[in-house]
Parts: sequence; C-alpha cells; structure tokens
Amino acid sequence: MADAKEAAVDADTQAVRRSHSDLAASTHGPEARPDSWMYRGFRIGGKEFWYASPKIQLLMVAFVCFMCPGMYNALQGLGGGGQVDSTVQDHASTALYSVFAVVAFFSGSIANKLGVKITLTIGGIGYCIYSSSLLCYSHTGNVGFVVFSGALLGLCAGLLWTAQGTIMMAYPPEESKGRYISWFWIIFNLGAVIGSLIPLGQNVSNNTGTVTDGTYIGFIVLMFVGACLTTLLVNGDKVIRDDGSKIILMKNPTWQSEFIGLWECISLSPWVVALFPMFFASNIFYTYQQNVLNLAYFDTRARSLNNLLYWLAQIFGAVIVGYALDIKSIRRSMRAKISFVVLFALTFVIWGGGWAWQEHQLDRAASKEVPDDQKIDWRDSNFLAPMFLYIFYGVYDSVWQTCIYWYMGALSNSGRKTANLAGFYKGLQSAGAAIFWRLDGIHTEYNTIFAATWGVCAGSLLIAAPIIFMRIKDTTELDEDLKFSDETAGDVLPTAVPEEKRTEV
Repeated sequence: MADAKEAAVDADTQAVRRSHSDLAASTHGPEARPDSWMYRGFRIGGKEFWYASPKIQLLMVAFVCFMCPGMYNALQGLGGGGQVDSTVQDHASTALYSVFAVVAFFSGSIANKLGVKITLTIGGIGYCIYSSSLLCYSHTGNVGFVVFSGALLGLCAGLLWTAQGTIMMAYPPEESKGRYISWFWIIFNLGAVIGSLIPLGQNVSNNTGTVTDGTYIGFIVLMFVGACLTTLLVNGDKVIRDDGSKIILMKNPTWQSEFIGLWECISLSPWVVALFPMFFASNIFYTYQQNVLNLAYFDTRARSLNNLLYWLAQIFGAVIVGYALDIKSIRRSMRAKISFVVLFALTFVIWGGGWAWQEHQLDRAASKEVPDDQKIDWRDSNFLAPMFLYIFYGVYDSVWQTCIYWYMGALSNSGRKTANLAGFYKGLQSAGAAIFWRLDGIHTEYNTIFAATWGVCAGSLLIAAPIIFMRIKDTTELDEDLKFSDETAGDVLPTAVPEEKRTEV
C-alpha cells in the first residue's frame, strides 16, 4: 500500500513538472501577433513598432509622468511649492507621503486586480488638484485645502507609481531593462525640466516673494492633460514583446489571491527585505536639497535656475547609468556589483562635498531662517559652487533611482511580483519622505537634516550589499516567476494547471 502511495505521489510530481514545462513552453514562447489595430506594425528608422508593444506603452506612461509627477517635481524643486514660507508645503508633503506610504503597500495588489490602465488613470487625478490648492493658498491662505490635497495626492501617487514601476520593470526583456529605465527617466525628467522653465521665465525679474499665478496655472493645465493621457494605455495582458512573448500575469485574479500574493512576495523571497532600507532612503534627500539648500539659501530666480539645472542633470545621469547597466560584454551579476560600488562612492564623494559647503552656512538654530538680504542671487560671486553642488545632487538622485529599479527588475520578470515590489518600494520611500518632510516642518536644524540624510543613505547601502552581490544572477529563471504566480494564485497543482488559473507569460 505504501509503495502504491509513493508511486502515486511520484506520478503527481511528474505531472506537475510537465504542467510547468508545458505552461512555460506554450505561454513564454513566441507567438504571432493578433490581427488587430493595436498589433499592426509601423516602421521608424528601420525598426518596427506597434501600439501594444513594451516600447510604445513605456513611452506613453513616460509622457503621463512627464505631465503629472514631472511637473510636480518642477514645482517642488522651487522649494516650498513656490511659496516664500515652506511650512504649509511641509505639512502637505507630510500628509502626502504618510498616505502614500500606506496606500503603496497595497497598490501592487490593486494594480494586479484593476490593471495598469485604470490604476494609472486614478493615480493621475491628484496632481492638478494639488497645484490648484497652492494657487488657492496664495490668495486665501487656506492651509486645510493644501493639506487635504496633499493627502489625496498621496493616494493617487501610490497607485500611479506602482503601475508605472510594473510597466518599467516587467515589460522589457532582460537585456534591455537598463535602457528602458533610462528612456523613462529621460522623458519623465524632461517634464521637470520644461516645468522648471515656466517659473524661470516668469520669475527672471523676481528675486523675492511667491512665484506668479501664471506659474501655477501652467502646472494645473499640463497635469490635467497628463491625467487624461492615461486613458489611452492598454493593460499588461494585451502587450506582446518583440520576440512574441507576453507578460507574466495571473488570469482572473481575485482580491484574496492578490493580498495573499502581497505576503508571499516576501515569504517566498525573504532576502528582499534587505533592500527595504534603500527603498526608505530613496526620497529623503529631497527635503534637504529642495527646502534647505535651494529654498533657504537662494533667492527666487536663483532657485528657479537651480531647479532647471537639477532636473537636466537627472537626465544625463539616467542616460549614462541606464545604458551602462545593459552593457552586454559584462555579465549582469558583475554589472550589479560595479553599479553598487559606483553608487557607494558617489554617496561619499557628493555628500562629502555637500558637507564641506553646508558646514560654513548659517544654521536654522542660530538664526531662525536665513535673512532675505543674505540669500544668494545668480549674480553673486558665491553662486557657482552651490549651483554645481546642486547639479551633482541631481545626478546622484537619478543614479540611485535607476539602480534601484534595475535591481528589482533583475530579481524578477513577473508582472505580479514586480508590482508588489514596486508597491513596497514606493511605500517605504514615502514613509522615509514623510519623516524627513516632518523634520523640516518642525524646524529641525539644517545641519541635522543633512547629517541624517547622508547617514541613512550610506547605511542603507551597507545593508543592501549582500543582496546585490549574491542574489542578482546573470538571468532570471522562468520557473521562479511561474512558481510565484502559481503559489499566490492558490494552486496546489495536483496533476495539471487548471485553465482558469494559468499564468500568462
């Protein structure tokens, strides 16, 4: 009897393996594109494109981020959201990132259930409302509306960035993920660059006070257009790559399977928590860079110019790092190690240079705030040094973000798993940002904010090092991604994979 049971178990095991093999072969292999308008190719420069291809969909989501968070970054980069006093913007940012942190942890499940199109559409709504609240505040002093709009934007941004992260990490083939990330970062940051030209042009003769109403109106219009653009995207199950393969997504997910998948993303890969400190640190430097260095020490038109140069620097940083991460002559595991060493070195070189400048400036503890007559204008002789420092901070930000996205993309090709990773990333990132915006909101000394920022960034790299050096392989095994999809779907897989729960690749 025991022998018979063992034979039955062996038969079941073999059947499961065959079902995995058949599933991978039938869904991951090339297939002809359907005869539909979204798959009809057109050629540009000898290369073929179609609407439901990873390149076009990434391009579209990049333009959504160009219009929405790109313009938001341009506005925030002015320091204080364009206001003279950063207090109201600090309160709004604390509310924004506190809500963002909570929503983002579950937004991967929401994106898997609703699809990236609906998730992005909901996510795009909050940006123009936030800009409207700052315009309203300039005339009415309505703090409550600004804080509410910040909290609403936290909800919307959590959804938008998780859907964006899924597209950027899961849609590209393994050998092109660095380039896809850099393409996205170029277009996204062009939004901040062009958005920065608006306040620069309108405030070129203004070296005191709040930015003009026209600045806010320009941001509101562009953000609204970006929110509308999300309706033109397609969901991941419609996307077909150049080699004919599809994205790993579970068919007919339920809310229960998605929330179980959220937990199993960690339980099946517990080592991923070592990346969490890097996630936490990935937005904390904006508080020092924007509200301390740029707002506290520069006048209105000088900080508008700094803002433009900061986002231009992000583009150059993303291009260089993104393409370097895809160099085919170097194994992917080695590229991961080299990128980590470069990021670690930049953390000490750039922030070390930053401290060499910061330690000689007026601290908030000694003088409350820097007096207007002591703020730096672009005509002053002491303008160039902190201007170049601000440019290097922009490069650092783009290198950090590009590397994190590439690390996550190197750990999985599954749309389901990368959505959950993106949710964890944005959630912890927002928690860190909320804490540091609050530090500025309670008027913590500038030097303390600088030291805390530098320390957290450096410490998080040390914790993440074992994962980057040991877990990133030269290729991602398909079986691992299929295992995650099957287990989070709740399949026991006795002898075959039920048709209604098969994973699409």
